[in-house]
This record gives sequence, C-alpha cells and structure tokens, in this order.
Amino acid sequence: KVKLVESGGGSVQSGGSLNLSCIVSGYDGDYSYSAGWFRQAPGKQREGVAAVGAPVGSNGDTKYAGSVKGRFTVSRDRAENVLYLHMTSLKSEDTATYYCAADIAPFAYFRLDPSDFTHWGQGTQVTVSS
Repeated sequence: KVKLVESGGGSVQSGGSLNLSCIVSGYDGDYSYSAGWFRQAPGKQREGVAAVGAPVGSNGDTKYAGSVKGRFTVSRDRAENVLYLHMTSLKSEDTATYYCAADIAPFAYFRLDPSDFTHWGQGTQVTVSS
C-alpha cells in the first residue's frame, strides 16, 4: 500500500524559509513515480506548487507554479524515497495546508494538476505572518 507522510510545516515570518519533507513508501521497485507538492488555502481550491517527474521517462524533470518559481525548490532523495520542498522568501499568500502526492505515471507531474495524482499525504500546515 502506498503511503505518504509529510513533515516540516510550521509558522514563519514573511521573508523566512521552511523545508518540507515527504516520505513515500509502498511503490514496488525503485522510485519510478512522479511526485509533487500541492497546497490548499481556506476557501480555495487545491493548487499545484512544484513537482518532479519519474527518473525513468522524464529524467527527473521539474515543474513549478509561477507564483513560487525562483523561491521554492523541489527535490527527491532517490535512495530514501523522500520528497523535499525548500521554500524561501515566504509570503503571507503562501499560507496553506501543503500536501505531497505521488503517482506511478512518469509524466503525472507535467500539468501540476491534483487530478493527475493518485496517492496523497495527510497535509502539513504552513503559516506565514507578515
């Protein structure tokens, strides 16, 4: 059974940094899946933040939402099956519950669309105060 567990959320002042982690388990074989970070603020739809494609097929290509490009970095530890999100220059509008997600499709990452991902973590809260 695929399981995703996020950690690393918290509260930070505007301009600060936070690192999120997501341990992915349950995929057969190695790390041949797409994985990404999504967020949902109260009253808003879940949106894509950043994602990385499977090493096989996409060569680990990454995608970022325009609102976070240049500030956030997504990466994965292939040996440990951990997905990371390094967030810098945080703004109040980054406040949301952040979810990691994964899907066996190597190109599921490409659209940054939540509907393309099958497995989800429970979410971790990020609060940025101005």
